[in-house]
Amino acid sequence: MSTSYVRLNVKDKVGYIEFYNPPHNGLPASMLASLTNLITKAGSDPTIAVVVLKSGGDRTFCAGASFEELKAISNIEQGTAFFEGFANVINALRRCPKITIGRVQGKAVGGGVGLAAATDYCVATKYSEIKLSELTIGIGPFVIEPAVTRKIGLSAMSQLSLEATNFFSAEWAQQKGLFTNIYSSVKDLDKQVNLIAKQLCSYNPDALTRLKETLWEGTSEWEELLKKRAAISGCLVLSDFTNQQLNNY
Repeated sequence: MSTSYVRLNVKDKVGYIEFYNPPHNGLPASMLASLTNLITKAGSDPTIAVVVLKSGGDRTFCAGASFEELKAISNIEQGTAFFEGFANVINALRRCPKITIGRVQGKAVGGGVGLAAATDYCVATKYSEIKLSELTIGIGPFVIEPAVTRKIGLSAMSQLSLEATNFFSAEWAQQKGLFTNIYSSVKDLDKQVNLIAKQLCSYNPDALTRLKETLWEGTSEWEELLKKRAAISGCLVLSDFTNQQLNNY
């Protein structure tokens, strides 16, 4: 595969939202907007009972922000708008009235960790190491922090953020609560995703919607909070430190 895409396929009441952007599934603003739109669309589609978020390819679930677009940011407005893209996807997953399943087949970096954390039930392969590398380029994981901390706790979030050059194993991520289970192969992962999706589709949809609301109680302020966090990153990305680090890539 060499062509980028974001698409929604519906099968047996399951909405599969898949994104792909070679080589490592880094996400530009246009794809973040498409993800937000499709998650919202799936949430309002009466033929869809459960939503699965996945990426194409075998190696990386999501490498976070597109470095090419980061390099092109020239003012605070552009920077804020770019990071709001991740905020919008996280809020779309949070607001979606359907239970969302994260299918993580490989490494997740930066914003990719945030996307995984914003799903309701996330499973992965043993190859799904995670890293928050934002400090290495002069910014921080501000937008995704609420979603990640909600899943793994403040102490683990601090470790993940401060050890910005380290990949943490899928086993570590499971122990901290990001991944529900980990599997030895993509085949086994997909088998579990299909199984849990099928089970959820058999439940009372009203009960699932009420459960979703319960799981996300106390997060309504994220609409404004994540915008404020995007503004912090949008300012920092203009620093000389960040420009120098990005030019090294």
